[in-house]
Amino acid sequence: MKLKYSLFLLILGLFIVKVSEAQVVERTEPPFWWTGMQNPELQIMLYGDNLADYQIDINKKGIKFEVQNVENANYLFLNLFIDSSVKPGIIQINLSKKNNIVQTIHYELKERANNPKQHQGFDNSDVVYLFMPDRFSNGDPTNDNSPEMLEKANRNNPDGRHGGDIQGIMNHLDYFNELGITTLWINPLLENNQEKYTYHGYAITDFYRIDPRYGNNQMYKDLVDQAHQKGLKVVKDMVLNHCGINHWWIKDLPREDWIHQFPEFTRSNFRSSALIDPYASEYDKKLQQNGWFDTNMPDLNQKNELLATYLIQNSIWWIEYAGIDGIRLDTQPYADKEMVAEWAKAIQEEYSDFTILGESWLQKIALTAYWQKTTLNRDGYSSNIPVITDFPMFNAISKAFNEEQTWTEGITRLYYVLAQDFLYQDAGKTLVFLDNHDVNRIYSSFQKDIRKLKMAIAFQLTTRGIPSVYYGTEQLQEGYAHESHGKMRMDFPGGWPNDEQNAFTSEGRTDDQNEIFNYYQTILKWRKSAPAVHYGKLTHFVPENNVYVYFRHTENNCVMIILNNSEEKQSIETEKFNELLSKYSKGKEIITGVAIKNLDLIDIEEKSAMIIELYK
Repeated sequence: MKLKYSLFLLILGLFIVKVSEAQVVERTEPPFWWTGMQNPELQIMLYGDNLADYQIDINKKGIKFEVQNVENANYLFLNLFIDSSVKPGIIQINLSKKNNIVQTIHYELKERANNPKQHQGFDNSDVVYLFMPDRFSNGDPTNDNSPEMLEKANRNNPDGRHGGDIQGIMNHLDYFNELGITTLWINPLLENNQEKYTYHGYAITDFYRIDPRYGNNQMYKDLVDQAHQKGLKVVKDMVLNHCGINHWWIKDLPREDWIHQFPEFTRSNFRSSALIDPYASEYDKKLQQNGWFDTNMPDLNQKNELLATYLIQNSIWWIEYAGIDGIRLDTQPYADKEMVAEWAKAIQEEYSDFTILGESWLQKIALTAYWQKTTLNRDGYSSNIPVITDFPMFNAISKAFNEEQTWTEGITRLYYVLAQDFLYQDAGKTLVFLDNHDVNRIYSSFQKDIRKLKMAIAFQLTTRGIPSVYYGTEQLQEGYAHESHGKMRMDFPGGWPNDEQNAFTSEGRTDDQNEIFNYYQTILKWRKSAPAVHYGKLTHFVPENNVYVYFRHTENNCVMIILNNSEEKQSIETEKFNELLSKYSKGKEIITGVAIKNLDLIDIEEKSAMIIELYK
């Protein structure tokens, strides 16, 4: 009898222990943090069934905390103040009910990394290479599908997932060095657990998790480390404006105002100009800010302070965890602009050398300049974002080489864009691109004329700003945005084991592809040691007879660039350029390597560019 009673007590005791260790918290975000941050405050989101019924206790010297409840009882927000004296280690967060501890969360505070190669930032000496990971290279076919992910791989579907992954990127880091690239901008790698159109990565369903079809968090960190070892920087694509419809938030919102909600689906009008327009209606401004991008992308409300803090911390978490060098902010004007300014400020207070690039997709220069840090806006607004995308220049480039010169058209378009650089606080901190993942492939825009593409490349790599190359441009990929986004985001040939062509090697490229690859390579490798192009002043001359001449120069270095957009070979008399040429007697054309012994008269072939490094 005593034995049976003892067994009963043992089973009862095990049951009590089981109850006391019940996992009521399903999610803890951020999953961990660091000591020694400039900002000692940390907001931790806890999610589980009826967490509002539990008491919280953190018994750790140097940490003060308060609990914030919200209208949804399944969430608790812990606001911690971490004193500078707190050492790395585990803190215990106890959840109690009726004075009994039900669950203990062992929350780790890590030591901050002290690696000079981390958070380098990027600048005008760099060249950025943008690519979509799903379409670049499939290094591990075993992760093409995941049982927990809704969409499966289907390479026959231009809008489906094709299987590119982090391992594929790591396998080809040498390709970027061979081409002459210095910085990798990778479209979002975070989880997109949607039914379709997940390959682009912009419908995020977990802000703290790499999509398992790409790899995992550790693999992303390894990618950054390996890139750094090969002298490459990494820029992470971040999204503040929206998430995916299948994000776990959406099924159980912390607060009703966590996202912008309407009686029925309401799409953004995509008119960012309304936010600056002095005559804009409140209707237009609200629709731009609060409307959704698409039915599968709920619009986040960054005016919600808890969400704003969550998003700020998420970006800092990825910077510290992975050691990235920059962030490209998707759809900068669509998120609440005051919150974006606070987000950028918070990042730069933690990482002074870090670079933030904002996507400011506007058509006019004055509207674009508004979104750059320290631009003297009449309303006093500063985004705190130093680098912005130069869509006005992109629009000019895509037309300039297709047209005959007039007072405002043809190659004069480039001149007029640059002539308005006074609107920027720093026109050099603009991203200059020929194409990207949202617009027509430039080779298609130029009617597959390699001569036009070469002129555009020469201009892009020598004008002011930071150049960005879209993957496949160096392989003459084609595609129009209005026909199919999936088709203009084609797979990189050779990125899959059974591809018929391998464009990662010169043997696998066509003659035309090698011609453009080598053209890029020649200019890019020279550009790495061309300080006048990096930081020099730009002086240009009004285009004449379809010829545009400009100089990049410092006190000790000078480069002369000539673009001949006509169908005829021309001889350029250089006397008008003497304010810059008078100090120099000879030069070297870097594309061909030909020495120029007489600068008085320079011959240039039709539809071509010359980049001449000048010498005394």
